[in-house]
Amino acid sequence: MAVIYKLHPESPQAHGVAKIREALREGAVILYPTDTVYAIGCDLNAKSAVERVRHIKRMSNDKPLTFLCSSLSNIAAYAQVSDAAYRLIKRLIPGPYTFLLPATKLVPRLVMSPKRKTTGIRVPNHTICQALLQELGNPIISTSAPSVIHLEDQPITPTELFDRLDKVVDVVIDDGSMVGYRVSTILDLTTDEPVVIRKGLGWEAVAELELAEAHEG
Repeated sequence: MAVIYKLHPESPQAHGVAKIREALREGAVILYPTDTVYAIGCDLNAKSAVERVRHIKRMSNDKPLTFLCSSLSNIAAYAQVSDAAYRLIKRLIPGPYTFLLPATKLVPRLVMSPKRKTTGIRVPNHTICQALLQELGNPIISTSAPSVIHLEDQPITPTELFDRLDKVVDVVIDDGSMVGYRVSTILDLTTDEPVVIRKGLGWEAVAELELAEAHEG
């Protein structure tokens, strides 16, 4: 059974954050709130934990995993950021946006897209996420938890989500918030022209930028 930590959403208790940091360093997989949906994650550099996240999500190794960074300067350590991409990201973060970028050597192969050598990065506008990132000192994997139980577009209570995933994660963070089901907006910044891959939360701010959109089909 997972250990549950109840954290205040605006001022998370330092003792609890430190305990979760230690668990992450030891390879724990956590269920935690973000500024979009509840996510499943782990320390970016904990290989066995990343493998477990892939197993939980039933993701093949050719599917990249998104991870959280604390800031734009932190992104620059894990991705190649052009001047144009830098300016765009700076306008949007922190917030519900995933940026697809060329990965640097600091991104484990198990996390990035093996063919394109790209990675998905977010800078969340969420106090608990930021506290964990600062305390851990490493990025944290972030992949949608509701999709594991095939409830990506339906409301679900935290209790239901916790009960369903209690046996597959090691730590559950409960900040008293609802689970949420609206995912992030995805922007592909791997080429000269940014492309909108998915419209999610925060799409209105992106629409004002009049970026190109990916065509389906």
